This record gives sequence, structure tokens and C-alpha cells, in this order.
Amino acid sequence: MKKTLARGVATGALAGLAVVGAAAPALAAAPGPAPSESDVVIVDEPDTSDLHNVYTVAPLGVPVLGLIRSINAVPGKLLPTF
Repeated sequence: MKKTLARGVATGALAGLAVVGAAAPALAAAPGPAPSESDVVIVDEPDTSDLHNVYTVAPLGVPVLGLIRSINAVPGKLLPTF
């Protein structure tokens, strides 16, 4: 019973340290001063001129032809060829 309790406490402590360690870079970043009106950045539209291929054209929200090709290619990649 004591051994199980000790393992639980140790596991909880290690998990807590992992969370704190992962959050440390985000917590260490000091917020800068608030941007003023003169610091407004105008961003142009991204260049999407080369995104008209089978895998990126998505009339239904999903690249249909690319999805079909990918699904058809799966058995050939999973099964060995003789």
C-alpha cells in the first residue's frame, strides 16, 4: 500500500514537473509594449498561384481528386509486391 502511494505521488510529481517544464518558455517570454497606431502592419494576400494541382483544388472543402488518389495508393504501399 505504501509502495503504491509512493509511486502515485512520484508519478504526479514527475507529471507536474513535465507540465511546468513545457510551459517554462511560454511563461518566460515577457510581453512587449502594446503596439501603437503607427505600428500597424498591412499584410497582403498570400501568393497562391502555384496551388492549382490535384492535391490543392478543393471545390467541396476537401481536395477530392487528391484524396481518391491517396486512398487508391494505400494498398500498394501496405502490401508487399511479389
